Amino acid sequence: MNDIDYILKTARRIHFIGIGGAGMCPLAEILHAKGYNLTGSDNNESDTLARIRSLGIPVTLGHKRENVEGADMIVHTAALLPDNPELVAARELGIPVFERSKLFGAVSRHYPNCVGICGTHGKTTTTSMTVQILLMAGLDPSAVIGGKLPLSGTNGIVGKSDCLVCEACEFKDTFLDLTVNAAVILNIDKDHMEYFKTLDNLKKSFRTFAENAGTAVIYNGDDANTLDAVAGLNKPVMLSFGTSAGCDYRAENITMHGGAFPEYDLFFGNKKLGHVVLNVPGEHTVSDSLAAIACAIFCGASPEQCIQALLQFRGAGRRFEMLGTYRGITIADDYAHHPKELEVTLNAAKAMGYNRVWAVFQPFTFSRTYMLLEDFRSVLRIADRVVMSEIMGSREINTCGVTTQDIADGVPGSVWFKTFEEIADYIVENASDGDIVITLGCGDIYKAAKLMIKKLS
Repeated sequence: MNDIDYILKTARRIHFIGIGGAGMCPLAEILHAKGYNLTGSDNNESDTLARIRSLGIPVTLGHKRENVEGADMIVHTAALLPDNPELVAARELGIPVFERSKLFGAVSRHYPNCVGICGTHGKTTTTSMTVQILLMAGLDPSAVIGGKLPLSGTNGIVGKSDCLVCEACEFKDTFLDLTVNAAVILNIDKDHMEYFKTLDNLKKSFRTFAENAGTAVIYNGDDANTLDAVAGLNKPVMLSFGTSAGCDYRAENITMHGGAFPEYDLFFGNKKLGHVVLNVPGEHTVSDSLAAIACAIFCGASPEQCIQALLQFRGAGRRFEMLGTYRGITIADDYAHHPKELEVTLNAAKAMGYNRVWAVFQPFTFSRTYMLLEDFRSVLRIADRVVMSEIMGSREINTCGVTTQDIADGVPGSVWFKTFEEIADYIVENASDGDIVITLGCGDIYKAAKLMIKKLS
């Protein structure tokens, strides 16, 4: 038994440093529901913190030594710097300290049928789709989702079955801490290369994740990197999904309704299972939905239940989330922070018939911006107008000297500002009736969308 498994059984009070993080919040919700006494701290107010407080979990704004006093166990986000005062205090006081992925691993071992959904892109949408199917099918799953599921209004769900559906993130190999019965690989693309260094290293980590699965590997049969990662792997259940001939779960006769929303005939082998209609934009959502169907059927749902639930799925929080139309200007918000994600989101927006597509982008981490600079420049040119913020460094120090101006130099007509207030003012002054404005990024750029709405209202 790992130390954390033992400590989790005996701990009375657990303190979360960075409790507002997308990965921290659902774990807090699950442990709270299981009866643990939790406290938390964070640097910034957010919707997530409001959600945590609504559960009755005390949250302190700012990191202070006294926050950890009396705790039996400390959990912290991976983005935390080593000199964080709470982290320093916990170690001085001899309180056991664990990074969030270690707690996640311990939680996963409470569920015999843990389904881990990994991949560079699409984790939150696919996990949300899968959970929605299982909830609507009455299968009562637990879940850890990187975005809010509208059906439940939460990131974390505590069910009574032995099934946990969760996002499994490859960042610093944290997904290898999970104990999964089914490993799902959506795709493998160059990201977090400051850690992995090479694509081969990245593929090896996904391979290890799949090898660790107890029973099943569900994988993208259209993605060359994924096929490399699972080549020769032998598990009791090996299921592929995609549009290629030979994929087990397959989409055929794909068409787009409303210009941007896919529908298709669903096949398993040579058998047609039904017709899937999606109400989330972009052809990339076909792949996400196929993965969700394969997962949900593996967990006990019927094809008919999958099709019905997907028809009613309208997306997860911050995944092409339509926030409303104000004075004729539509405001949307999306978590896209990798060039490929920006590309599919902006192309989906372009297909929806708006006059102009505005990309309001917050670059996230200096290393990613520096390494993928040309890719960011290229995909942002898809938008009609581009507005950017400063780079959100998060866990990093800017050793490469990159700035938003470096992106702007390759995107004609783009502008950038230091504050969200300036961004919102610029949009309100320059956007027109019939335009769509999408805030993009995995940081706190959604706050700019809220400011725009406030000013337009």
